[in-house]
Amino acid sequence: MTERLRLRPLIVEAAARLAEAGVGSPMPDAENLAAHVLGIERMRLALIPMVEPEIADRYRALIEQRAARIPLQHLTGTAAMGEIDLAVGPGVFVPRPETELLFAWALAYLETLPHDHSPIVVDLCTGSGALALAIAHARPDAEVHAVELDPDALTWARRNADTRIAAGDTPITLYADDVTGPALLTPLTDRVDLVVANPPYIPEAATLDPEVADHDPHRALFGGPDGLDVIRAMTPNIARLLRADGATGIEHDDTNGGGVAALLAAADFSDIVEHADLAGKPRFVVARRPANP
Repeated sequence: MTERLRLRPLIVEAAARLAEAGVGSPMPDAENLAAHVLGIERMRLALIPMVEPEIADRYRALIEQRAARIPLQHLTGTAAMGEIDLAVGPGVFVPRPETELLFAWALAYLETLPHDHSPIVVDLCTGSGALALAIAHARPDAEVHAVELDPDALTWARRNADTRIAAGDTPITLYADDVTGPALLTPLTDRVDLVVANPPYIPEAATLDPEVADHDPHRALFGGPDGLDVIRAMTPNIARLLRADGATGIEHDDTNGGGVAALLAAADFSDIVEHADLAGKPRFVVARRPANP
């Protein structure tokens, strides 16, 4: 009879391997991959003291892939946003924990709106559909529209949208379109309550971790020499889409909070506020379209 193996030493060994490989979060990743192999939540790992050798072999194989800097989310196949999980993999940007802060701000803003109509929300550069689908899940009364140009990313967004419909969420409307195009979502002009965006915003000369540089689509990452090309070009569309007193929240590179704020000020937005992430780095800017521009 094959002897079972203790799980916790396997995880400790795996975390050491990931740390040696330069992975930034070795123990959380080791635990998440163990939970993935076992088909349980990470917090329940302590309830599984022993595993079969074949489970250990599968686990070690995944650890070696992670040590090769394949993204954790590509190995598990999922990434979280709000209360939902999204399918992710090659060809689509992996949602980051930092975007949870923009999501939380968006929900708080929607709570301030009057209840005389269903809120209309637009998510620009939706990628996997993360923000749009998380908002639709949290606010089933909202009419949510999401725009993505890249066909591979749009395939992932449609897959995730279908999954959320099957789970009972309100459907979103997906568009294959350029967020900088002058005809973007023309029927929604002056009608949108909230525009959120996590666009390509990394300056072209930035040095990136292998998980990002080698696996995230470059089209989803880079925003020109200063990282502002897409934000600069889509700002007029945001201004056009928003109703009077509507709001926007735009995620940006941690070098560009002031730059995004300046673009919004030049487009006559008001109540411009820069927000930091949990590490204290500039992460997203919010603003309103004035009620009386």
